[in-house]
Amino acid sequence: MACAGHLFLPEPPAGTDQRLPVVILAHGFSGTMDRLVPYAERFAADGIAALVFDYRGFGESGGEPRQVVDLPGQREDLRAAIAWVRGRDDLDPGRLALWGNSLGGAHVISVAADDPRIVAVVAQIPFNGFPRRVEGRSTGAALRLFGAIVWDSVKGRLHLEPFYIPMVGKPGELAVTATQEADRHIQTLTGGQVTTLWKNQVAPRGLLQMLRYRPAVDAARLQAPLLVCAAEQDRETPVDTARALVHAAPHGVLRVYPGTHFDFYTDPAIRDGALADQLGFLHKHLQASPATPPLR
Repeated sequence: MACAGHLFLPEPPAGTDQRLPVVILAHGFSGTMDRLVPYAERFAADGIAALVFDYRGFGESGGEPRQVVDLPGQREDLRAAIAWVRGRDDLDPGRLALWGNSLGGAHVISVAADDPRIVAVVAQIPFNGFPRRVEGRSTGAALRLFGAIVWDSVKGRLHLEPFYIPMVGKPGELAVTATQEADRHIQTLTGGQVTTLWKNQVAPRGLLQMLRYRPAVDAARLQAPLLVCAAEQDRETPVDTARALVHAAPHGVLRVYPGTHFDFYTDPAIRDGALADQLGFLHKHLQASPATPPLR
């Protein structure tokens, strides 16, 4: 099984033979790397090489069954991306940062906590446990979703075909996220493109793993500086849970922006404001190292 990715390279400064700083971008629950391309292009335009990739079973990557979120497997894929970057002659293993969105924001913290060579971490609207109550979801709808999670988990243990449900649906529908803005959310995740890698389908068993996922515990062991970018009206990954990550991290910084979880994708002002802060943070911590070997 191989994971697919795309590397965006900046133009190297004239007259230099130094390796390039690099950031690896990890997407969120059911996401695909094509939605992170605008971020990667912006980082590369500012002199930082950027790698986007799909987790196993999603997008362009291999792996069966498809559309199954497996947290340990996704963290393993992220570590494989790190190893691939460190093996390249044109990228600087001493100036490597991680950037993650939503569930990917949790993964970059957890993986970096066990890898002291990571020099900086950016977590955008990161997952840090489910909110106690999801606004707009009735008790009946919550019970139906939990039943789907259990049934899909049983099918997984029996090596049967996953029980798929939509990632995004309208209120009352069986879906991971069921909101009045379902259609707009789908447009957000597809970029309005019919040919997008993203599919509105996921095996819900991954949500059971997420119930036991505690990124804040890993954040307490994180030695790299951490920038957390949160949305003020976020209902999926509330700002209070983002603040808990920053409080747990020895070197954490929180930036809060107006809007919702999905406004980070659709509102240019919010996205550009966050990107400006992220670029400033990355440039500060990805300074050239005197120990960096030149290009061969």
